[in-house]
Amino acid sequence: MIIEILKSKIHRVKVTQAELNYVGSITIDEDLIEAANIIPNEKVQIVNNNNGARFETYVIKGERGSGTVCLNGATARLAQVGDVVIIMSYAYMETEEARNYEPILIFPDGDNKLIK
Repeated sequence: MIIEILKSKIHRVKVTQAELNYVGSITIDEDLIEAANIIPNEKVQIVNNNNGARFETYVIKGERGSGTVCLNGATARLAQVGDVVIIMSYAYMETEEARNYEPILIFPDGDNKLIK
């Protein structure tokens, strides 16, 4: 059987921008997506800790080291700059593989930078 499980998570980053007049997606600092093993155009789920909104979109690579977490298009209505969000990606795996899979969990600092 194939099941969907958590592949990776960027935990508690701050939204730095919200651009309503954009095609759509979330722009994330390349350092963060690389560390979380998320690739550009990958579907992600976002949970807003400030208002409880949960939504899906796709990832655009942001400037490396910038700390950027920018909600674009309609998703800009679901968060304000400064809101804390969790970004999760999922993968499909056979049940036996999933039992042994360890998701990648990233815990950036208050400026959305990787903790070294």
